[in-house]
Amino acid sequence: MEPKGTSIRGFEDLEVFRRAYALSLEVHRESLKFPEIEQRAVADQVRRASKSIAVNVAEGFGKQRLSAAEFKRFLMIAVGSADEMRVWSRYCLDLGYIDEGMWQRWRDEYQAIAKMLQGLHSKSGRRPRRSDP
Repeated sequence: MEPKGTSIRGFEDLEVFRRAYALSLEVHRESLKFPEIEQRAVADQVRRASKSIAVNVAEGFGKQRLSAAEFKRFLMIAVGSADEMRVWSRYCLDLGYIDEGMWQRWRDEYQAIAKMLQGLHSKSGRRPRRSDP
């Protein structure tokens, strides 16, 4: 999560957004190397799912002022996309489009991103507790 005392002014300040965005750029670039026959199939799915994580964090962040529940809903959609990318990454490995090292890195990074999103989900919308007298 974010260090204590860090001011979050926008979604760009969230570490989970920055990590998901950076990884989506890598996935996008790598998927452009997939065979031509896959550019409208697996490669397209991989690009959309990987971008969905950062996009849903941003969209949910923008809606949180109106509804904490909406923010949480978008975070859970992002978690689903992170888990989806773990499956697509496996397909890419098994089809020979990425090597085992890249697959392991993507798998681990998407797992870490999902965990960060779940932590943000559990913390969002909480009201500070009052101290008991």
